[in-house]
Amino acid sequence: MSTIVTDTLQGKTSATSITLPTTTNIGSTPLVSASANSMTIRGEGSAVTNIQQGLCKHWVQLDNKDEFTTKDSFNQSSATDNGTGDMTFTLSNNMNSASYSGTGASGAPAGGTTVEHTLVDGYSSSVYTLKFVDSSFKDANFNAASAHGDLA
Repeated sequence: MSTIVTDTLQGKTSATSITLPTTTNIGSTPLVSASANSMTIRGEGSAVTNIQQGLCKHWVQLDNKDEFTTKDSFNQSSATDNGTGDMTFTLSNNMNSASYSGTGASGAPAGGTTVEHTLVDGYSSSVYTLKFVDSSFKDANFNAASAHGDLA
């Protein structure tokens, strides 16, 4: 086996395009197919995973016990506290449409009991709302949200 060590590869026909055979491996993972804005790899067992569609497009972890504080996030321009147990997330990069999957989770609210329901609502391509409910809306010690779908 030969080893090529280089800092830059340049295509022959186009400087920014290099064609690899479909039997190419990335590490030990076989590349199944690749085209403009799409790449699939063989994932678990014989299952094929589309890399773009299989990735989380937004996530956030926040603390809402004493004050509304974002601990960490990805693809989020802002988070808004709409009131007890009700928050809205604005994405830095819009989703392709309002047809994507938003999920949420929470820990114990300030009162100590667990939140019974997490509602995801108000979808648009740029924002979605998360609500935490027991018998009424509750602020929780731990909140997390994520969105999966296609970016615009």
